[in-house]
Amino acid sequence: MVQHLIEEETKYNILKNISGDVMILIRARMDDAETPQVIYDGGEHALLYRSQHNTVVLGYVHPDIRSDLLHVSSVLIVEAQGNSIVREYHAKLKTMSKIPLPEKYQTAV
Repeated sequence: MVQHLIEEETKYNILKNISGDVMILIRARMDDAETPQVIYDGGEHALLYRSQHNTVVLGYVHPDIRSDLLHVSSVLIVEAQGNSIVREYHAKLKTMSKIPLPEKYQTAV
């Protein structure tokens, strides 16, 4: 049975161009993404579902980009290793009222 791997990405970049397109630059993973999707609720974290076996928690989304993420329907994901781009793909962005974060990322209310 294949387990679902949940990884945390703490060193990544989110960039927006003048047209309003958003790109997320992360470190490359070993496998290809299958039907990728970003889940976001407007808060500190976002989830990148790369495949049925891999989710990446994007830790601490900068406050200056949060509203931009809420207003796009997809983002460009670029996976890089060092100075080389390994793969790039578009991921649909779905907004939710509260994303299902693993327990260690949840804060007490």
